[in-house]
Amino acid sequence: MIKILIDCFGGDHCPEAPVQGALSALAKNPDLHLILTGDEAILQKELEGKSYDASRLEIVHAPEVIGCDEKPTDVVRLKRNSSMMKAIILLRDRDDIQALVSTGSTGALVTGALVRLGRIPGVIRPAFCPILPTMDGGLVGICDSGANVEVTSAHLRQFAIMASLYMENVYGVKNPRVALLNVGKEAEKGDEIRQETYKLLREMPSLNFVGNMESRDLLSGSYDVVVADGFSGNVLVKTTEGTALELLKKLKKDIFSKTLYKMGALLMKQMFADEKEFMNYQNYGGSVLLGTSKTVVKGHGSSKAVAVEKCIEQAYKMEKSQLSSQIETEIQKYEHYTD
Repeated sequence: MIKILIDCFGGDHCPEAPVQGALSALAKNPDLHLILTGDEAILQKELEGKSYDASRLEIVHAPEVIGCDEKPTDVVRLKRNSSMMKAIILLRDRDDIQALVSTGSTGALVTGALVRLGRIPGVIRPAFCPILPTMDGGLVGICDSGANVEVTSAHLRQFAIMASLYMENVYGVKNPRVALLNVGKEAEKGDEIRQETYKLLREMPSLNFVGNMESRDLLSGSYDVVVADGFSGNVLVKTTEGTALELLKKLKKDIFSKTLYKMGALLMKQMFADEKEFMNYQNYGGSVLLGTSKTVVKGHGSSKAVAVEKCIEQAYKMEKSQLSSQIETEIQKYEHYTD
């Protein structure tokens, strides 16, 4: 039985989205057991009238809620009864619980996970790895995307190892193509850290390193993993998502600007609906925090039920594949690079 904690407060659509997402995941996975953390009275009310296997769902009372403007270090010290910190502490203390899903404060989640859970042996720094769809119908993971603003070549090497194993085990990508985010494709491009990282990745026989990648090629389908520092990765992901959303808005505005365009749009209604779903981040789950001693998945703050369900699915597959053990084994092969 895979046991996963769900932090039910802190996101924009809490607790409705986490509860509904949890029930949908339970219905699809008979070996899944979920633990909801949050105000018990509110959660019980949210569950009223809904059909589910009560033997595989439990509630842990945690009345406090973390605000997005609260200082992460204060949260870890002072809000042990919040839904997020209660979940993190349970994840640390109980061997039968494998993972946590949260749509709450990113800063509090990262700080809490690092302070309370710790890292996989050999991992220098955990890193976020969100997923985006590519133009050929595939997926690309970006690691890191916000957890580590300043990095070394050793950090980036570990990000490549962890993200490659993640894409292979959770999404079934065979021999993932790994690229390094840079200002040009040539090997000599970039600063000293990028040049050193290029050399390290090229020397790894277990990694399918295909060279540098320019940001414009992120969604091309030519790459399965993109390695970046947290600052650049975060900007890359948000710029790509923002551009897609703005293009959709412009397309909608242009369609309604002329009668002829409206008539044409009616004939292409299904295609437009399909494209909208393709670009909808809700369909791709959350950003996993690779490298912590237990599995942590961070959903977007505006996640709805379908996104929470996808986050649970990510955590479930990570545990079924024993991803943490694989990361530890692979990183130990290059231990001299992590000193």
